[in-house]
Parts: sequence; C-alpha cells; structure tokens
Amino acid sequence: MEPVSAAASKKELLDKKNAEAALGGGEKRINAQHAKGKLTARERIEILVDKGSFEEIGKFVMHRSKDFGLDKEHYLGDGVVTGYGKINGRLTYIFAQDFTVFGGSLSETHAEKIIRIMDLAMKNGAPVVGLNDSGGARIQEGVLSLAGYADIFYKNTLASGVIPQISAVMGPCAGGAVYSPAITDFILMVENTSYMFVTGPNVVKTVTHEDVTSEELGGAMTHAVKSGVTHFVSPNEVECILSIKKLLSYIPQNCEDIAPRYPYQESDETRPALAGLIPSNPNQPYDMREVISELADTESFFEVHTNFAENIVVGFARLAGRSIGIVANQPAVLAGVLDINASQKAARFVRFCDCFNVPLLVLEDVPGFLPGTDQEWNGIISNGAKLLYAFCEATVPRITVITRKAYGGAYDVMNSKHIGADMNYAWPTAEIAVMGASGAAEIIFKKEIAEAENPVEKLQEKVEEYTSKFANPYRAAHRGYIDEVIYPEQTREKLIRAFSMLENKVATLPKKKHGNIPL
Repeated sequence: MEPVSAAASKKELLDKKNAEAALGGGEKRINAQHAKGKLTARERIEILVDKGSFEEIGKFVMHRSKDFGLDKEHYLGDGVVTGYGKINGRLTYIFAQDFTVFGGSLSETHAEKIIRIMDLAMKNGAPVVGLNDSGGARIQEGVLSLAGYADIFYKNTLASGVIPQISAVMGPCAGGAVYSPAITDFILMVENTSYMFVTGPNVVKTVTHEDVTSEELGGAMTHAVKSGVTHFVSPNEVECILSIKKLLSYIPQNCEDIAPRYPYQESDETRPALAGLIPSNPNQPYDMREVISELADTESFFEVHTNFAENIVVGFARLAGRSIGIVANQPAVLAGVLDINASQKAARFVRFCDCFNVPLLVLEDVPGFLPGTDQEWNGIISNGAKLLYAFCEATVPRITVITRKAYGGAYDVMNSKHIGADMNYAWPTAEIAVMGASGAAEIIFKKEIAEAENPVEKLQEKVEEYTSKFANPYRAAHRGYIDEVIYPEQTREKLIRAFSMLENKVATLPKKKHGNIPL
C-alpha cells in the first residue's frame, strides 16, 4: 500500500468530521468516502435539513408515458425527491433529483413535482433549494419533457424576487436543464463531479472542431473563474450542502421578511488595525478583505463569486449581529478598476440584496473604468450601466465608505450620495476627483508646463497644487456629498450606529410595471 501524506490524511479526517457533524455526529452512513464522492438524493437531503424534519411530498408519483418501453419501467417518485423541512429551524422547500432513476431525467411528472414544491414555497413565503443531478430531458417523452422544463422556468421567473431560490449542481446539468439554475439567485457546484453546459463536448467537437473535456467546457472551476455562472465551488458534496445552510443564515425567508439577527454584545468597537492599512504611496495596492475583516463581526464574512472578477469583492457579513451585503473594490487586483465582469458581478449581488431587504455597505477605492478596445467593443458602457442602475433602484439602507480613490464616473456609480446612498463616509486618505492628479495636471496646465524652463518640475508643482485642492475628501464634504470624514479606526462604530438608525427606512419607487435595466 502506498503511504498516505499527512495533508491527505488531514483532509480525509476533515471530510469525515464534516459529514458526521452534518448528521449530528452519531450516524456513520455518510462517511469520508461519501464526502469525497457522490451522495444519493436522500443522503443529500438528510445532511441539508435539521434532523428528523423532512416531510416528503409525492413519494408515490410515477410517470404516465407508455412509449419506447417506459410502460414496463415504473419507479416511485419518478427520479426526484420533493418535500419540505427545516434548515437551522427555518422552513425550506427542497427537491433533489435522483440520478439512479432514469439518470435523473426530467419527465412530465418529474416536472410537476418540482412545480408543486415551488407553488407551496411561494404561497408560504419560504426558500426553495434545488439539488440538481440530471441527465437532462427524458428523450422518450419528447415534447412533454420540454414542456416540463418550460413550466419550471416560468415558475422560477415568477418566484424571482419573491422567495430566495438556490441551486446546487451536484452532477451533470446540460441543455435546457441549465436555465432553471441560471434564473435562480445562487448556484453552487462541486469540483470534479458538477458540469453545466448548453451543448456537451461531443456536439462542440462536431460543430466547431474544438476538442474539449466536460471539465474544461463546463466544470465547477470553469464557471467559477471564466464565466461567473456559479457563485460557490466546494471540494465535495458535504461542503457544498454546508455552504447552502450557511448562505441561508444570511438571508430572509421572503421579500417581506428580514434576515435573522444574531445575538451580539456591543463593546469597544474601535479597530486600530484599520489605521495602518492604507499605504502612503497612492499607487501601492492593499487587500480590501483585510478592511472587511476588521469591520465585520468576527469570521462572519461569506464571500460570493470569490474566483470571478476578483477586482471587486462581494458577499454577506454580519455587523453587530445584523446581516448586510458588502460590495468592495479590490485594489490588489487591477487596482480595483471596474470592468465588464466586475460590473455584472456587483450589479447582480446588489439586486439580490435589494430584493430581500439586506442592507448594503460599499467600500470604495476605484480609479475608474478599465480602458481599452476589448472593454469598449464588448460593452463596458451597457455593463457599467447595470451596476449604476442596480444602485439607483435599490431602496434598502445603503452606506458608502471611501477609503482611498473615487475617480470619475466610477465615483458616481459606486453608491454615491447623488444616486440615493443614505450615508457616505470618507477616510482622510480619500481622493475624490474627476481623475488622478497627474493626468488632470497635464490637461489643465498643458500650456504652462510646455512653456516652462523645466517642464518636469512644473508638472510636479501643478500635480501637488491639484492634489492639495481636489484629491481629498473635504471639498465633497463641504458640499454635503460626504456626511463625515472619519478616522479609519472609527469606521465600525459609525457603521453600527448608521445601520441601526436606518433600520426602519421606507423608500418607494415611481409606479411602473418594471424598469428596463440595460441587459
């Protein structure tokens, strides 16, 4: 037998511990081997819900098709387990596709069971969690299976913004099957066992002559890094299910509810570590996650879309026990600029938080939008406008803290007072201007610099002049665009008080059917 490395042994023990903890610690049916491989539909549900709380619906349903030999094969449940249970004590509706029955393929009755669950969820105002593991439409049923998919898509759309919808892709998800998860609020995938694509590798090779594997085409990391389709990636199914449970702890049951508030004992809320985080050189990067870590309750930050568009950071956190959504520029990646992917990522998250009454905190250090033909030709204008639209439309409490740069149109887009932010703070290191001091000086004082005996010295003189006058937060504060210039170590205390003050905020949008976001 080959020796097992210490790291591998540690990981195996951790997988086993997580699996046993998810089941309350006493049961051994789901062991380390299961944690590294695929679980059955019922095992997944057992880990997801509170022990003994799951009630199955439609257990005896069977398909009605008689074509192509289906009249000789009938299985109770028809490839999907549906029902309801409690997750952390809160009602949740669940469907889990069973790959052991017709490959989890979707039939007319399979779809009807899912729709039944979604209807109940909407009537009772509770989230829906879908555990997807299906080979796609049941070919033998033809248009009936296609109609079933369309019925589910329609329900997904009606439920959007009414109740949270979470999709875990725990196996293959191809063709029409991908569009239901795509409409839902969050998608989770498992490394090496989850796949999502509209057309598989064989079709791709036939049509485009590209030789690509399922993992390269639609694996978990492909969608986490390149496409941004998936929001969370887990090393195994147990971790994926535990992530669902954690995600639900930050969000309310429905659009008329508020997120659960956790007990918190306020004490000294100053955070001295924040005072030394901003480098003295304005062009030197720093990690915005360090700022988030100091501001949020201990270890409460739960990042969304970690591997996609890393120049912006989004996720949930708790502040004095309250659930909040955080949108933060990341100076450590591309200097924190806004580009197409970052704009889409942040806009989607802002809209979710606004749908479900989760207050928003924006941490701003943005030098502008990413220039270049690639960005312009691929629609940075319309994509940047998505983020602008999302903030403008949001009626939840919204607070911005400018830590350093807030340049140009990006200043406006990142939850400025002008587009409806409730409170805006700035650190003394904040620079609020149309552009950087060097570029501005070259434009404004072009003639003086050109005529100077020493143009280099003259440029530096004008840069310093512009910096002292504009590259600071005080002109904006004089106008009321910044409510207060605060010391970094005061930030957490200020945010706790401000969000408490905004707790009962009421804001309404003009009466309309719906807006026309620049999709």
